[in-house]
Amino acid sequence: MKTRAAVLFEVNKPLQVVELDLAPPKAGEARVKMKAAGVCQSDWHVMNGDWPTALPVVPGHEAAGIVEEVAPDVTSVKPGDHVVFSFRPHCGHCRYCTAGRTVLCIGRLNSPPSALFDGTLRLSQGTTGVNQMARIGTFSEHVVVPAEMLVPIRKDMPWPQAALVGCCVATGVGAVTRHAKIEAGSTVLVIGCGGVGLNAIQGAMLSGARKIIACDLLDNKLEMARKFGATDTVNSTKEEAVKRIKELTGGLGVDYAFDAVSIDKTQALAFDSLAPAGHAVTVGVPAATMRAAYSPLNLVFTEKTISGTFYGSVRPNVDFPVLVDHYMNKRLNIDGLISRTYKLDEINEGFRAMMGGEVARGVVVFD
Repeated sequence: MKTRAAVLFEVNKPLQVVELDLAPPKAGEARVKMKAAGVCQSDWHVMNGDWPTALPVVPGHEAAGIVEEVAPDVTSVKPGDHVVFSFRPHCGHCRYCTAGRTVLCIGRLNSPPSALFDGTLRLSQGTTGVNQMARIGTFSEHVVVPAEMLVPIRKDMPWPQAALVGCCVATGVGAVTRHAKIEAGSTVLVIGCGGVGLNAIQGAMLSGARKIIACDLLDNKLEMARKFGATDTVNSTKEEAVKRIKELTGGLGVDYAFDAVSIDKTQALAFDSLAPAGHAVTVGVPAATMRAAYSPLNLVFTEKTISGTFYGSVRPNVDFPVLVDHYMNKRLNIDGLISRTYKLDEINEGFRAMMGGEVARGVVVFD
């Protein structure tokens, strides 16, 4: 069948919306009609070459849609199911899957990260195969993906909101509730108030944090952070961030710092803002070449902890339906994340607005 998709043919060039051929599902796979896909910084890392990948490629990894067809051996989803995409496979058998840490699955390491598990491609343009980011490549009207990367959800969940559960909501909320497991009454710093950072703020609220400090470069992002639950804000272009954060915490620093930006300066800010015995968590995925600097001496004498969380350390099959329920029960604000929606042909405008700091999240909506 034919599908229209936004394809990256060359790094640092705009996506091109073109018609591709889509092969049917093979064993263990499903075909999905896309309904909504978020415009995320991770896609930009692929587009600008920060994360090298095989080209041409269809970016996109934060999405929701309707299952259209499944291979005969697939039992986890069926045609008509509403699903959220997980951008991590989970074989169910490796040491990490059996321990409940499915985002660390090692059972699929032998297959290329932008192809299906058998190493082949389902998308093509003429005789040229087209890769799919994270094996799913959701900036396409239809996709064939591994069925294990689809999580069924309730059918009354709106599509744009469902799409965001698959990345920024899960990553931000999960970093706080699944990975750090912060205690009620904690003081929390969130660096970077985009989609992931705003959800880390929501995770801190759900966990009962008594003070949530949001730090960003842009006042409009900080205003949004207050709407999502931040008790205090710091614009690091206007004041010395570490000094102000310590003033807000009685000179001590915060119990937890979540870095949703993950560049060298924000890594240092997270570490330096900690109270003794504090915990700094790297949430945003940095460029492959980035290196952080901190004082090992300070680390030892203050017993601070530094950790990283991938995908918020969530278990998609368990956590996605719960996050959907939280939204439907008005415990999570996902509506406020969606600043703009776009048609597929407008996708490059979505990335321009994101990189300009104009939006919390843009979402491509499909017919």
